[in-house]
Amino acid sequence: MNRIDHIRKEEKAYHDFCYDNYTLFEGGSWLHKPVSTVVELLPLFASYKRVNVLDLGSGVGRNSIPIAEWIREADVLGKVVCVDLLDSATEKLRTYAKQFHVSTLIEPIKSTIESYYIKKSAFDFIVAVSSLEHVESEVALHTVLKDMAAGTKSGGINCIIINSDLEEIDVETSKKLDVKVEVNLSTEQMNHILENNYKGWTVLKSLVKQLEYKITRGEREILLRTKAITYVVKNN
Repeated sequence: MNRIDHIRKEEKAYHDFCYDNYTLFEGGSWLHKPVSTVVELLPLFASYKRVNVLDLGSGVGRNSIPIAEWIREADVLGKVVCVDLLDSATEKLRTYAKQFHVSTLIEPIKSTIESYYIKKSAFDFIVAVSSLEHVESEVALHTVLKDMAAGTKSGGINCIIINSDLEEIDVETSKKLDVKVEVNLSTEQMNHILENNYKGWTVLKSLVKQLEYKITRGEREILLRTKAITYVVKNN
């Protein structure tokens, strides 16, 4: 098994466990609420007659279902295309979409992010939360960002939250472990890549937040440390 396959096997096990053991929008995990930055951007589309949204690495709908609910309540046309690699994510997304009465506004697609074809000027809002670091390589990251930019309509917005300087530490032994992420770059490198791919765009938000939290891999408790970059840009 190569490095990418191994990382994706580990990530699949972790996410499958979360999706099976934690309910969307209930306390106890990172699934309990959408990302505030994503929700805060939605009023910027209030004057639109139609809003087309792409959620890359959508999972079970932590962000895409609140976006779809906003579209429904705002009484605008549109849909949320939700791309995720995991069967467990797309299956539960369909279930939650029915539960929250947004099935007609959600389009689940099972695919890796780097394999999904983004049509040019197709979307008003593209969201990628803790997902772009899981493309297969740094080269793929550049390609996806270019495709995201090209796929955004004039006046559209890209909202990216991406991890950098990731560390994984075994809680019991304090030993540093191999980080289970495909693209783990320094914060400086990652910011440079983002800025280069969005030259000429208006930066609405750019910040770095140092975070740490515990996750479980198999029977091991792992401390995950990251410098999470929030980068929100508008296509002029």
